[in-house]
Amino acid sequence: MNRKELIDALAEKTGSTKADAERNIAGLLDIISTTLKKGDNIALVGFGTFEVRKRAARVGRNPKTGAELKIKASKVPAFKPGATLKATVNGVKK
Repeated sequence: MNRKELIDALAEKTGSTKADAERNIAGLLDIISTTLKKGDNIALVGFGTFEVRKRAARVGRNPKTGAELKIKASKVPAFKPGATLKATVNGVKK
Protein backbone atom coordinates (compact mmCIF):
# COMPACT_ATOMS: atom_id res chain seq x y z
CA MET A 1 0.00 0.00 0.00
CA ASN A 2 1.38 3.39 -0.93
CA ARG A 3 0.53 6.81 0.55
CA LYS A 4 -2.35 7.50 -1.86
CA GLU A 5 -3.93 4.12 -1.15
CA LEU A 6 -3.54 4.75 2.59
CA ILE A 7 -5.27 8.12 2.25
CA ASP A 8 -8.13 6.53 0.29
CA ALA A 9 -8.49 3.71 2.84
CA LEU A 10 -8.49 6.12 5.80
CA ALA A 11 -11.08 8.37 4.15
CA GLU A 12 -13.32 5.38 3.47
CA LYS A 13 -12.87 3.86 6.94
CA THR A 14 -13.60 7.10 8.80
CA GLY A 15 -16.16 8.57 6.41
CA SER A 16 -14.06 11.71 6.02
CA THR A 17 -12.89 13.44 2.87
CA LYS A 18 -9.65 12.49 1.17
CA ALA A 19 -8.30 15.97 1.94
CA ASP A 20 -8.99 15.48 5.66
CA ALA A 21 -7.43 12.02 5.57
CA GLU A 22 -4.35 13.40 3.84
CA ARG A 23 -3.97 16.16 6.45
CA ASN A 24 -4.39 13.62 9.27
CA ILE A 25 -1.73 11.30 7.85
CA ALA A 26 0.64 14.21 7.19
CA GLY A 27 0.10 15.43 10.75
CA LEU A 28 0.72 11.98 12.23
CA LEU A 29 3.92 11.50 10.24
CA ASP A 30 5.12 14.96 11.27
CA ILE A 31 4.46 14.22 14.95
CA ILE A 32 6.29 10.88 14.72
CA SER A 33 9.27 12.46 12.91
CA THR A 34 9.51 15.41 15.32
CA THR A 35 9.25 13.18 18.39
CA LEU A 36 11.96 10.81 17.13
CA LYS A 37 14.18 13.76 16.20
CA LYS A 38 14.02 14.87 19.85
CA GLY A 39 15.14 11.36 20.86
CA ASP A 40 11.82 10.37 22.43
CA ASN A 41 9.84 7.18 21.78
CA ILE A 42 6.20 6.80 20.80
CA ALA A 43 4.51 3.79 22.38
CA LEU A 44 1.11 2.75 21.04
CA VAL A 45 -0.01 -0.09 23.31
CA GLY A 46 -0.86 -3.19 21.29
CA PHE A 47 0.41 -1.68 18.03
CA GLY A 48 4.08 -1.03 18.72
CA THR A 49 6.81 1.43 19.58
CA PHE A 50 8.62 3.90 17.35
CA GLU A 51 12.12 4.55 18.71
CA VAL A 52 15.58 5.81 17.83
CA ARG A 53 18.45 3.36 17.96
CA LYS A 54 22.13 4.27 17.99
CA ARG A 55 24.36 2.60 15.44
CA ALA A 56 28.04 2.52 16.40
CA ALA A 57 30.83 3.64 14.10
CA ARG A 58 32.24 0.76 12.12
CA VAL A 59 34.52 -0.20 9.27
CA GLY A 60 32.95 -1.24 5.98
CA ARG A 61 34.32 -2.28 2.63
CA ASN A 62 33.82 -0.94 -0.87
CA PRO A 63 32.46 -4.02 -2.67
CA LYS A 64 34.07 -3.00 -5.94
CA THR A 65 37.61 -2.32 -4.74
CA GLY A 66 37.69 -4.01 -1.34
CA ALA A 67 39.05 -0.82 0.23
CA GLU A 68 38.13 -0.16 3.85
CA LEU A 69 35.72 2.68 4.61
CA LYS A 70 35.04 4.35 7.93
CA ILE A 71 31.29 4.55 8.55
CA LYS A 72 30.30 7.20 11.10
CA ALA A 73 28.07 6.50 14.09
CA SER A 74 24.45 7.38 13.44
CA LYS A 75 20.95 7.28 14.83
CA VAL A 76 18.31 5.29 12.97
CA PRO A 77 14.54 5.21 13.41
CA ALA A 78 13.12 1.80 14.30
CA PHE A 79 9.74 0.20 14.92
CA LYS A 80 9.15 -2.62 17.38
CA PRO A 81 5.73 -4.26 16.84
CA GLY A 82 3.44 -4.92 19.80
CA ALA A 83 1.90 -8.26 20.75
CA THR A 84 -1.55 -7.44 19.32
CA LEU A 85 -0.11 -6.41 15.95
CA LYS A 86 2.04 -9.55 15.82
CA ALA A 87 -0.99 -11.71 16.61
CA THR A 88 -3.08 -9.99 13.93
CA VAL A 89 -0.41 -10.45 11.26
CA ASN A 90 -0.06 -14.12 12.20
CA GLY A 91 -3.83 -14.70 12.14
CA VAL A 92 -4.05 -15.44 15.85
CA LYS A 93 -7.02 -14.04 17.77
CA LYS A 94 -5.94 -12.09 20.83
